Amino acid sequence: MELELRHLKTVRAIADAGSLTRAATVLGLAQPALSAQLRRIERALGGALFERGRHGVRATALGELVLERSRIVLPAVTELQQEAARFARASRTAGRFRLGGTHGPLLGALVDRLADIAPDARVTTCASWSERELAALLAEGRLDYALAGVCGSAAPPGDDRLVWREVAVDPVFAMLSEDHPLADRPEVRLGELADEEWACVPGDGCFGDCFTAACARSGFTPRRMYETDTASLVHLVQVGRAAGLCRATFPATPKLAVRPLAGTPLTWRHLLGWHAATQQPDTAATVLAQARIAHAGAAARSDAYATWLAARPVP
Repeated sequence: MELELRHLKTVRAIADAGSLTRAATVLGLAQPALSAQLRRIERALGGALFERGRHGVRATALGELVLERSRIVLPAVTELQQEAARFARASRTAGRFRLGGTHGPLLGALVDRLADIAPDARVTTCASWSERELAALLAEGRLDYALAGVCGSAAPPGDDRLVWREVAVDPVFAMLSEDHPLADRPEVRLGELADEEWACVPGDGCFGDCFTAACARSGFTPRRMYETDTASLVHLVQVGRAAGLCRATFPATPKLAVRPLAGTPLTWRHLLGWHAATQQPDTAATVLAQARIAHAGAAARSDAYATWLAARPVP
């Protein structure tokens, strides 16, 4: 009998379960059938893989060797299958854009841009609070492109199979009620907001840690942080219950004052990501260009951002 992948999976299942009885349940087999299969595998490999005892099974030296190799072989085969599936899907999906993005104005704007330049293409979207989830969907071939972001020079999510390119870098602004004592200022120092409670949207990126570090540099620790959806965040700020933080492209909103933070203690890098093995370079370059145009449009629609940019020298 030649050793097959299913045999390695069986050995792995027995080791993980710690007993033939539990492994048989996991594999959906009768225990006698699993025992017979294990004996055939052991004969093929030339020795016992497990020692049987009253409390279950324990791998022998040969069993440990097989398990060690299986930890390399099984994930490698799984990755090969995923890569092959991505290539197969890529060849069938010309003219289709599956886009993902976190909260913010860019995802909708990019959909609009792509609809203009490729009206016959099928465009679908997936929104997520999790940048790691978007990176995983790219790696699995379930998204073609994803809009995400990181603070400053932080590394983008995912592994080195993914390509990330910068769309733009924005300052982070403060969101205040229009009745806030500092709302009439052209800019606000972060330390002047030390007594505020704060509201933010969820996320698994670095922003929370970067904000806490910026507050520490300004001499305070945030009193309280409400984590909520964007609409609730805006409401809490409008009624004066909390201050918020936003990218400079945040659109003008009634009863809300968006003000730059003096010295720009926080920045946000907008990124576009894709899987290097499944996207054509020319198509990726086109989508990146459209994302940059979409960002420029969002920036132009923000009076606060336009004022901030006008006060800075042209590079």
